[in-house]
Amino acid sequence: MLDPKLIRNNPDAIRKGLKNRKADASMVDNFLTLDEEWRKVVAEADTLKARRNALSEQVGERKQKKEPADDLINEVKSISGRIKELDAKQSEFEQRISAIALEIPNIPHMSVPVGVDARDNLEVRSWGSKKDYDFKLKSHDELGEKLDILDFDRAAKIAGSRFVIYKGVGALLERAIINLMLDTHTRENGYTEVFTPVLVNTKSMTSTGQLPKFEEELFRCRDDDLYLIPTAEVSVTNLYRDEILPAENLPISYCCYSPCFRREAGSYGKDVKGIIRQHQFNKVELVKFVEPENSYNELEKLTNDAESILQKLALPYRVVALSSGDLGFSSAKTYDIEVWFPSENSYREISSCSNFEAFQARRGAIRYRSTVQSKTEFLHTINGSGLAVGRTFAAILDNYQQADGSIVVPSALQPYMGGLERIVG
Repeated sequence: MLDPKLIRNNPDAIRKGLKNRKADASMVDNFLTLDEEWRKVVAEADTLKARRNALSEQVGERKQKKEPADDLINEVKSISGRIKELDAKQSEFEQRISAIALEIPNIPHMSVPVGVDARDNLEVRSWGSKKDYDFKLKSHDELGEKLDILDFDRAAKIAGSRFVIYKGVGALLERAIINLMLDTHTRENGYTEVFTPVLVNTKSMTSTGQLPKFEEELFRCRDDDLYLIPTAEVSVTNLYRDEILPAENLPISYCCYSPCFRREAGSYGKDVKGIIRQHQFNKVELVKFVEPENSYNELEKLTNDAESILQKLALPYRVVALSSGDLGFSSAKTYDIEVWFPSENSYREISSCSNFEAFQARRGAIRYRSTVQSKTEFLHTINGSGLAVGRTFAAILDNYQQADGSIVVPSALQPYMGGLERIVG
């Protein structure tokens, strides 16, 4: 959520930021109109409350003197009735203002390239050498089915489309990838591992920006105020909702493995085959709580930490800075890490690393106490996938496939797989 003072004092800058990200700038005008009406109501109510207090004192003085005070008492009653009306209006305006504020996306950071969509994203760097293959490449799903490590048909029987069953060595590979990621982030990159609920309430979803904007993307429980998380970002960020953290504790860095659940509404026809776009998938998430002045340095560190997994796996990738038109709702700046898929001759997103600045913290009331001025301020939140496990699985099959259909196991994963060097049918 944006700072209401920022919208009031710099409406043109907010409008420009919204236009740059192809959002509806008229939300600013709607907010300002309601905000002005709200302030008028508050001002009138405050004036009347002061008048009522003064009259009440006069009533008390007259009663002490045993003088009549019916005129003052009647005026107090009349004022009290008007105050009640104004308080109701104030509450109504606050609800309407809050509803608009929750729909306004974050404003792009000044370093974000201005653009319309993903075509305007800017490549920042690339890593690794793309292999040459002297045979016809197969897709990861074809490889997985032929090796009998992925089963889409039985998953569809059990749950429907966009689900998969990992079998045998496939399940072992998925688990090995998760363990490699967690071990790297906790032992080498300085993160503390947490394992959080995969069911969260409405307030948690609202705090991180999934609600109300993206409700159609979420799986919701029928009888309870609970949603399945689309990412562990939700539950981990909400660890400190409604709390004040000491500045000396920052930055706080967490990593969290979790299954994730997305309806993929609107994605029909996209990535129907394979494990790129599933309703249920595994992910290791990286989340940081940081002081505002350090947040962009911490974004670079977090992005490098996510990249370190691909480097260990020797998977070629590139990092792109998302343009303003391609930014996520809550993000002020995002780097996408895209891994190379030789069978498709293209890159695929495997991680999005974002700085939300104070946007999520304001929605979730997550503050820190400054050691210098001893006052509370909203901290900044940062997160990114470290990495999406299923997409890492798919990238390994794609990049490490052999002419005979077998898969060479990356050396970094072999200790997690009992020394297995190759997956064969």
